[in-house]
Amino acid sequence: MFLAALLLTGCQAKPDPNDDLRLRTLTLPNGQQIRAEILIRPEEVMRGMMFRPGLAENRGLLFIHRRPGTYSYWMHNVKVPLDIIWMDKDRIVVEMSLNTPPCREQDPIKCPQYGGKEDSRFVLELAGGLAAKYGLAVGQKIEF
Repeated sequence: MFLAALLLTGCQAKPDPNDDLRLRTLTLPNGQQIRAEILIRPEEVMRGMMFRPGLAENRGLLFIHRRPGTYSYWMHNVKVPLDIIWMDKDRIVVEMSLNTPPCREQDPIKCPQYGGKEDSRFVLELAGGLAAKYGLAVGQKIEF
């Protein structure tokens, strides 16, 4: 029995040591810390929260765009409401879409787009309702 347990333990998936390299701690204006997965590559940015079951309260996704611009986001194939926070190059919040609902349309063209009205470089996605809970507002700085 011991040998079987030992063998099964050896077969378990080992944590990827690079997972921590893809996470960054962000500090919100109220001092709350969020561990955000960094998304930079175009395919990562396009996929974002698609098909994921949700985000824990202390987790987020941080999209990093190569240069400032107007970036709109959509919720096609996203399963849960999200707070989407756009920040400029100085990490100042310039725009927010709160409790952004998932799009249930089969045709992605029918899904609305959110944001993209202000120049931004960074976009943070949190579980819906957390921006209000943490008192986030346009004009505040997020540290990372």
